[in-house]
Amino acid sequence: MNRKKFLQSLAVLPLAGVAMKLRDLSKVTDTLGSTEQMPVLFLGHGSPMNAIEENEFVEGFRKIGQEIPRPNAIICVSAHWETKGTFVTAMEKPRTIHDFGGFPKALFDVQYPAPGSPQTALDTQSLVTKTNVGLDEKWGLDHGAWSVIKHLYPDADVPVIQMSLDYTQSPQWHYELAQELAALRKKGVLIVGSGNMVHNLRMVAWDKLNVSDYGYDWALEAREKMNAFILSGDHQPLVNFQSQGRAFNLAIPTPEHYLPLLYALALREKDENVALFNDKAVAGALTMTSVKIG
Repeated sequence: MNRKKFLQSLAVLPLAGVAMKLRDLSKVTDTLGSTEQMPVLFLGHGSPMNAIEENEFVEGFRKIGQEIPRPNAIICVSAHWETKGTFVTAMEKPRTIHDFGGFPKALFDVQYPAPGSPQTALDTQSLVTKTNVGLDEKWGLDHGAWSVIKHLYPDADVPVIQMSLDYTQSPQWHYELAQELAALRKKGVLIVGSGNMVHNLRMVAWDKLNVSDYGYDWALEAREKMNAFILSGDHQPLVNFQSQGRAFNLAIPTPEHYLPLLYALALREKDENVALFNDKAVAGALTMTSVKIG
């Protein structure tokens, strides 16, 4: 679009709003600077014990951390922070939240003292037009964030903020909100969704926890279809997951562990590479499948 047409397009919009948005976008550019476009990750986080155990999934997280460029900051959308409305953590020093029970003391002793990034929180708030993004000073880093990010950056020296999931909104709404974060990828921000694509704790086969790649038929069917949609770039069936039949309904009895996947997929640009890793089933009713975009 040439300058004349651009100015004409602005004329049909409320001028105060246009001016404010341009200032906001300029602010993001000024504070973060330009970088090569960062990849986007969806991490199947599984059990909190993955934070302290040594297994193939932890090795997969470490490998990805070594392969991708070092970010200026991380935004994590975790299954474990659901709110009414959308919020980002904005404190200087987020606490390590142990939001689980029944695990060994060693897991509760883990601290992940990554700094926060109030400026990245403000930049995110400025970019989003779909909703008002609140600045949160209380949450911190829940295990959906720290249990996996600690394997990517064990020194806890990359600033991390979390973005909450508004439980009142539709999957399509979340997908569209995620698209508004795209500019951050070129400012050195690594955007991470953390959850599990197949996650039905009520049907877990606890006696099969140590059986490699064990999944019920419906879990394997859902995984196969999800993977095919992801690799082909056909996102709409994944957004409309509630219309995909019995296997998807069993795989996603509640949406909070699935929605972080949509945040990653929404940021994929045309022809961008997509790769799967940690693509195994656990205990019948879970999958650790993770996605790297870019």
